[in-house]
Amino acid sequence: MAREIAKFGARVLRQRCAPVLQIDGKIRELIDELFSAMYAAASVGLAAPQIGEPVRAIVVDVSRQDPNSSPLALVNPEILASSGTQVGDEGCLSFPDLYGQVRRAEHVRVRALDPRGAPLEVSASGFLSRALQHEIDHLDGRLFIDLLTPLKRQLMRGSLKRLRKEGEAWDRQHGA
Repeated sequence: MAREIAKFGARVLRQRCAPVLQIDGKIRELIDELFSAMYAAASVGLAAPQIGEPVRAIVVDVSRQDPNSSPLALVNPEILASSGTQVGDEGCLSFPDLYGQVRRAEHVRVRALDPRGAPLEVSASGFLSRALQHEIDHLDGRLFIDLLTPLKRQLMRGSLKRLRKEGEAWDRQHGA
């Protein structure tokens, strides 16, 4: 059974996540849980804090949008370089049914560890670049709504208030 996704308002979504110091069976199990929750929600990415784990791990799979892309599991990812600009509609599993135009880099180069602990670099453009930036932002407590215009956030005020209550309930349920 897939783990429940934390909703906006859950404290874990605003935390800066701790680096993973050792890649072991526990981290590989977390990565499996991230993939399971992401696929169950029919999404393209998920970060560990979204399932209540404040560690630096993400999964991304944009293969439905880009058949040349493969699923990625990244531990301790960091953006080394970015260039260009793209603006596109973004949503987030922690904000069901909310979307907004977000400006992101068109190209990124990301350094991380794979689930075996081997270093890797990923160069990405377009949608994969957007998904990587979105998930890495989660690891620093930065959410896509932080990148929206003040007017767009104002228009979402009612929905955000409702979600904040769900997030606070998630905290109580998960002992956060």
